[in-house]
Amino acid sequence: MTADTVGGVWSYALELCRALCARGVRVELATMGAPLSSSQWQEARALPGLTVHESTWRLEWMDAPWDDVRAAGEWLLELEARLSPDVVHLNGYCHGALPVRAPVLVVAHSCVLSWWEAVKREPAPERYERYRAEVAKGLHAASVVVAPTRAMLEAVRRHYGALPDARIIPNARRAEDFVPATKEPFVLAAGRLWDEAKNLTALEAAAQELPFPIHVAGDATPPGNGAVATTRSTRPLGHLPPPVLARWMARASVYALPARYEPFGLSALEAALAGCALVLGDIPSLREVWGDAARFVPPDDPRALARTLRFLMSHPAERESLAARGRQRALTFTSERMVEAYLQLYAGLLRPERRVS
Repeated sequence: MTADTVGGVWSYALELCRALCARGVRVELATMGAPLSSSQWQEARALPGLTVHESTWRLEWMDAPWDDVRAAGEWLLELEARLSPDVVHLNGYCHGALPVRAPVLVVAHSCVLSWWEAVKREPAPERYERYRAEVAKGLHAASVVVAPTRAMLEAVRRHYGALPDARIIPNARRAEDFVPATKEPFVLAAGRLWDEAKNLTALEAAAQELPFPIHVAGDATPPGNGAVATTRSTRPLGHLPPPVLARWMARASVYALPARYEPFGLSALEAALAGCALVLGDIPSLREVWGDAARFVPPDDPRALARTLRFLMSHPAERESLAARGRQRALTFTSERMVEAYLQLYAGLLRPERRVS
């Protein structure tokens, strides 16, 4: 399995690895993007049956990645030849076209073209044509493609063409890692502050009108040489290790994610398990996941966001009812459900008629 270390794919991969290892599956995890942090190493080393192969190759969505993508592909081929896996599970696209012997599963977590369409409200510029071609090549070479929501799967098909075999398997988190505590009068948000998709700048604008604090957890410095994101009205917490962020979620009354683009939203799932009322961007993927278990606001309307947050914070019964619906919904996205779906998919790939000769 591959995973990048700079986003939510890491949380997804570790959750799935934990569940697979508990079923007796041996997992070799090849990481890219950045060195693992101490907290990431701690998570990985806690899983018997998991071996991590660390690299720092640039990811396909980063600027000028192609020399690194090629080198990472050679590294993955060497690993596959040495380890002889039954299935290659890729959490990126381009390496789906590698000439590996095992069947290949590619998971569509997000992509630059759908990000650009949702965030910039226009097609991605011509400079991403190679990205489009390389991603399409990887998708169409894969034995099967998985997406966490129907909305993400439809986006992949729209940008890269019809897929021969595709499935929807929702993401998951363990409820025991996100236990509600006594709620306190503040709003929490989490995400990369520099990522326009998370739209945390809307909280900056909304916070100016609110009498309670909004705390924001997440990196302020983008990969490469981008400008550091700054905050004035919200209260930055910086990057928090997962257990620390879980404790903040346990205490928060409301979790806000006014996203313009979010193919699934693992942080919202974590917050709902921790008993937060959810206020989310009104986009198809989040509507699909949460239904009536969240309040939705237009991503580009900070005043609507402020009104919704003010209402929930000043009406405890409404807030607690929403939080209860959210937690009930969140408890359906179990690791057991996710791993069972993947194990069935792996088994199908290993049938004699699906084996790669």
